[in-house]
Amino acid sequence: MGSRASTSRSKRASTPSLDDPSLYVNRELSLLAFQWRVLEEAQDVSNPLLERVKFLSIVGSNLDEFFMVRVAGLQQQFKAGIIEASSDRMTPAQQLDAINADYQRLILAAHKCLTALLEELAHENIHLVDYAELNETQRAAADRYFSETIFPVLTPLAFDPGRPFPHISNLSLNLAVLIRDPGGDEHFARVKIPEMLPQLVQLEKPIRKNAGVFTFVWIEQVVRANLQQLFPGMEVLESHLFHVTRDAEMAIQELEAADLLESVEEGVQARRFGQVVRCLIQPDMPDRILEILRENLELDEYDLFRVEGPLGVSRLRRLLPVERPELKDAPFVPATPATLAEDDDLYASIRKGDILLHHPYDSFEPVVELLRTAAHDPAVLAIKMTLYRVGPNSPVVEALLDAADYGKQVAVLVELKARFDEESNIEWAKRLEDKGVHVVYGLVGLKIHAKVALIVRQEGEIIRRYLHLSTGNYNVVTAHLYTDLGLLTCDPDLGADATDLFNVLTGYSAKSDYRKLLVAPTNLRGRLEAMIRREIDHARNGREARIVFKINALIDHRIIRLLYEASQAGVQIDLLARGICCLRPGLAGISENIRVRSVVGRFLEHSRIFYFLNGGAEEVYLGSADLMPRNINRRVEVLFPVLKKPLVRYLKEKVFSVYLADNVKARIMQPDGKYRRAERHGERLVNAQETLLKSRSATLTRR
Repeated sequence: MGSRASTSRSKRASTPSLDDPSLYVNRELSLLAFQWRVLEEAQDVSNPLLERVKFLSIVGSNLDEFFMVRVAGLQQQFKAGIIEASSDRMTPAQQLDAINADYQRLILAAHKCLTALLEELAHENIHLVDYAELNETQRAAADRYFSETIFPVLTPLAFDPGRPFPHISNLSLNLAVLIRDPGGDEHFARVKIPEMLPQLVQLEKPIRKNAGVFTFVWIEQVVRANLQQLFPGMEVLESHLFHVTRDAEMAIQELEAADLLESVEEGVQARRFGQVVRCLIQPDMPDRILEILRENLELDEYDLFRVEGPLGVSRLRRLLPVERPELKDAPFVPATPATLAEDDDLYASIRKGDILLHHPYDSFEPVVELLRTAAHDPAVLAIKMTLYRVGPNSPVVEALLDAADYGKQVAVLVELKARFDEESNIEWAKRLEDKGVHVVYGLVGLKIHAKVALIVRQEGEIIRRYLHLSTGNYNVVTAHLYTDLGLLTCDPDLGADATDLFNVLTGYSAKSDYRKLLVAPTNLRGRLEAMIRREIDHARNGREARIVFKINALIDHRIIRLLYEASQAGVQIDLLARGICCLRPGLAGISENIRVRSVVGRFLEHSRIFYFLNGGAEEVYLGSADLMPRNINRRVEVLFPVLKKPLVRYLKEKVFSVYLADNVKARIMQPDGKYRRAERHGERLVNAQETLLKSRSATLTRR
């Protein structure tokens, strides 16, 4: 007895505390690990060639945002002398050092990948060539394009005692030019490469005369070769490219709604002037030019990165419109669920039973059509919606404008602080207000990230509420590119909850609980944690216990700690975490019952699903929230239950099962935070997204 007790005490002593920093992966390094997985798709020769170019451009744009937001925040903390450590106990300074080291490796690999892609593109008669390699005819075409199109847009800006150093805007590509005047004095000038023009100039005469040949040259090389035209009478001595990234976070003082609109507009403008957090230069930039940039852009050593090849690989997306369909993913037609395809009355279809839409495999058109129908329907009394990212030319917003014209009560929550969509949202908010729509800009201190549309309809003697609840934005473009789930329902409890939610968002309400919805920051955390604890109780009482979460990010310390407890209790846990995961799976005595996989493929994984076995009485929630402190504590988020068993069965058997079987696009997270491809042991290849695409396409074909 004493020996067993001693062994038990020894085991407890050897098991680290669940707050031990070694159990947590740094969130910034986890986000960089995701960029490595995206880069792998650019390197993967099984992907169509132009899709690989797309993935490389995504790496570039993702890294731009990473520096504008995440690195900028760390630099602010470092410069303010903040030494508070993250869950993994890394200080801001330590995180910056680790980020810089990994980033250097990443951009080196990205440019090596670019070199390989350019060779493969050339084999397919798509040539991205240097200006120096152009033949006489091609050079004449490039120079003519400069004179006719580029030259009128350029504005050379001098820097001398009478003229201050020019402002270098965020994400701008620039030339630092050194010139000599007739008197022999040297001067510095800056020339901004115009971002509104094509970054890849397509030449009029192809390298080869056979059809289907495309030849491009970088716009900055054309500008550089023709700089003399900008400085007549001067001698251009040398020119060097540099690319600037600035802090893009906006500090907004939230007052009343009208002030919020003005504050966000000012913040968008201020973004152009944020602190420089990254400056990309080419290796041959001399110290005398670099010193001018250092002094005037206030650059530290860790802000500078020397890069071989073109600066700003996100601009490679300009190659994607090339008319070579055989080098791209095959197009597809989204399906329409049978219940909607067979009935012209959308309301009647929804009354027959809840309808689950799985985008992009299912069309987003039923959602747009429901709003259009509601806008013109005399029986509809009111429409209420949340709008986070809707994009330009939005048919969703046009339907709301029509509804206002037809005399409906329309209330819209427009999230002005949706990062990098502020300008678009400001314009839509103004148009809606001009039509008399009740526009609300959110709650003080909280972003509105929930995806909810409520239609109130008079049907005889009763008022019925129709709902669309979603994991994704009301954006018809991204609905074709992101995986998301939407629910069409007229469930009375969900409708009543949605009404209560909008009353909180538009008026004054101290609502503290809901019938079926989980709403952050009100009851979402408490209910989610309670459901995890319920699985722990099932496991401790000898019942099968299982959790499956499909999320974009897992960062929240409390949730991770609770999942560790669940694993220790014997709960089987599968996490489909696309991007950041700060939990370490497979640690003996801690997380050996947790498996983490990330799927990176043709579509951006965006849906969030929360599944609990619950002793056989399964519960599934879908929604907008990731497991991050900002989502749970500082945003209005909604998780909604899937109440119909056939829909739960679809999510289990057609979604979870295929993702957990994926051995083509899935990467398995290791205890050290690194990822490896899913192993194949002779079984058939399973690509989750392609399987779902073929399954829905087959349904469409049969109908």
